[in-house]
Amino acid sequence: MAITFQYNKTSLQGLEKNLKMRVRTLPTLKNKESALRVEVKRSKNDIERIDQEVEQRITAYDKMLALWGEFDTTLLHVDDVKMSIKKIAGVRVPVLDEVLYTVKPFSIFNSPKWYADGFTQLKELAQVGIEREFCAQKLSLLEYARKKTTQKVNLFEKVQIPGYEDAIRKIKRFMEDEENLSKSSQKIVKSKREAEAMAEAQIS
Repeated sequence: MAITFQYNKTSLQGLEKNLKMRVRTLPTLKNKESALRVEVKRSKNDIERIDQEVEQRITAYDKMLALWGEFDTTLLHVDDVKMSIKKIAGVRVPVLDEVLYTVKPFSIFNSPKWYADGFTQLKELAQVGIEREFCAQKLSLLEYARKKTTQKVNLFEKVQIPGYEDAIRKIKRFMEDEENLSKSSQKIVKSKREAEAMAEAQIS
């Protein structure tokens, strides 16, 4: 990114202001990036843990496969998912609060004894599956924010701050050279006037 500037004091002040703001903001951005990296890692670990839990529950489900053939799946229904929003390292992420189910009435006497346990297992399996979705969404949001923050850190650190410093150096050098030239020309004019004055004095 080329930094546009002019060789004058106003441009210099503008560049110095922009540089100061970026130098001041950079540590905050780096802290945010570091916090997001930690949260991304934590979310990945959470997903791994949930995946293992899902596997365990599916294995337990498979062991009862013969019995599940008798189960009426229309008796249990997920009605709603209650969620809230939480800020993690400045990023808004969804948090699962509660899963609401409807259990249709069924005859305890005419149904197999294991039905009650079956409902519990299905609820737990659904809960873990929904949790997995929330974790995946959270990870996606955190990874996106981390990527954007890393890009901004790199932009500030590797492009903008060195660019502003270089532009400021060029303007200062130009202004110093201009000042030296001005002083030199003033000396020349002064010497010339003095020489002319001496010559006039000698003539008179």
